[in-house]
Amino acid sequence: MDKKDEPKDPGFGEVKKEKPLNSKIRYSRYTGAIKAEVLKGLIAGGIKAEKLKTFINWSIKDQKLKGLVISRTRLERLKLWAARATTVLLLWAIAMQLKALGENLLPRISKSSFPPQRVYENNGYLMVSSNGGLNQMRSGICDMVAIARYMNVTLIVPELDNTSFWNDRSQFEDIFDVDYFIASLRDEVRILKELPPEQKKKVELESLYSMPPISWSNMTYYYNTIIPRMKTYEIVHFTKTDARLANNGIPEEVQKLRCRANYQALRFAPPIEELGKKIVRILRERGPFLVLHLRYEMDMVAFSGCTEGCNEEEIEETTKMR
Repeated sequence: MDKKDEPKDPGFGEVKKEKPLNSKIRYSRYTGAIKAEVLKGLIAGGIKAEKLKTFINWSIKDQKLKGLVISRTRLERLKLWAARATTVLLLWAIAMQLKALGENLLPRISKSSFPPQRVYENNGYLMVSSNGGLNQMRSGICDMVAIARYMNVTLIVPELDNTSFWNDRSQFEDIFDVDYFIASLRDEVRILKELPPEQKKKVELESLYSMPPISWSNMTYYYNTIIPRMKTYEIVHFTKTDARLANNGIPEEVQKLRCRANYQALRFAPPIEELGKKIVRILRERGPFLVLHLRYEMDMVAFSGCTEGCNEEEIEETTKMR
């Protein structure tokens, strides 16, 4: 046939551009062609239809088995992680419960060792500014505890003297265990760390009634003079505490409370207690020792009002000294 007689293709002479195949489609076609060639080879090699069927079934089962093993492995790993997460959450929950239980239970245990709180009609609030050295302030605080108890007033934790001698800015809670002091005396007198909000506001708006009580006074002075002022002002501030209560001629129960405050309630703060115990332990390890207070004076014994551990002769001598 002559070239001119050949049918003319409208697109003849033009190169057709085929769209590029997707990589997944190409891979599928490629693996399909390989599988087809393998099957042809098996049939050409004389494998019977039954064996071919068995081979195909086995291949399918093998793939399913592998998939099942992988699924089970993943499931076991998931279970393991779930168990670990559950364990961590459980331990965290137990820890939180124990913490809450400790916070609620420990205060009850510590409070149960103290006597029940005394309930009485409050006649007012007594604020106190201690004066003198540490021993004088300690003795004065014990007096204030007894005075507050038998006037049926609320004692505010005393302020310590910061200017007279040592220029030391330490306050009550820096030297003494304030929480123990309050709790150990709660069967006798109500003690607060500070004035209640209503009374505090009253002090801020009005002037605070302050006075120094008369030295060496007996309880009659406090009953007849101070209680009426408590009724008038509600809050009374004592500017001095040294030697404000007589040592002789006061009721026995008042004297017992002074001694209890001195020897039981006024306990040093834990850091000071620990340091003192450490020093004593070191001294004992090195043998016998003597502790001497270089400024120990006779009035320190007399002013305490206590005769604990003294025999009859010593009690009589101390009474005369007072």
